Amino acid sequence: MKFYHLTRPFFVILLILGLVAGCASTPEESGATREQAEQAIADAKSSNAQAKKMGAEWRDTAKVIKSAEAALDEGDYAKAIELANKAQRQAENAIKQAKEQEARLKASGALTGGIDDASSNQGAALADDSYEVIRGDNLWNISGKDSIYANPYQWPMIYKANRDKIKDADLIYPGQVFDIDRSGSSSDIDAAVEHAKTRGAWSVGTVEASDEAYLAQ
Repeated sequence: MKFYHLTRPFFVILLILGLVAGCASTPEESGATREQAEQAIADAKSSNAQAKKMGAEWRDTAKVIKSAEAALDEGDYAKAIELANKAQRQAENAIKQAKEQEARLKASGALTGGIDDASSNQGAALADDSYEVIRGDNLWNISGKDSIYANPYQWPMIYKANRDKIKDADLIYPGQVFDIDRSGSSSDIDAAVEHAKTRGAWSVGTVEASDEAYLAQ
């Protein structure tokens, strides 16, 4: 009995140490490795670079990637992978939406080139706050030009700023001169991008109901 009482505290201490050691497992032991996190971040960067080249990069994707890199530096590989995967999903969705938008524009005859060359042609920017429409232009590729917003999803801002000149967002004409709003707030930009991403089908000659709702905001 005395032997039992003497050894009992010893076994309790061993049990506590075992629990502490179990809780202090490394990221590798929990399943996520640094190599996996680095690869996930590299994949996210690659997808986002493609989205950016198409002028379709989402505003916060780069920030999510930076957060993933910060988690990597801190040794939290599981979190780094989670954030990198989130960024990659955003980039892939941006690419998908841009391609769908391009297909709709081509189907309606509003786009003759491709997304990759839509933003490279600087068109007829007259001044910092105006733009003259040229042949082959549409609100999508005008908004995507580096001299305008460098983001095709902001085209509703051009539409709203020129509602007196644009009767149908799907139908603009060479020679029209549009005002370019440079003073939009972050909420204005967010509203425009959200409308561009959720708008109904492009249809020349018919004013889209969601366009009217956007203008009324």
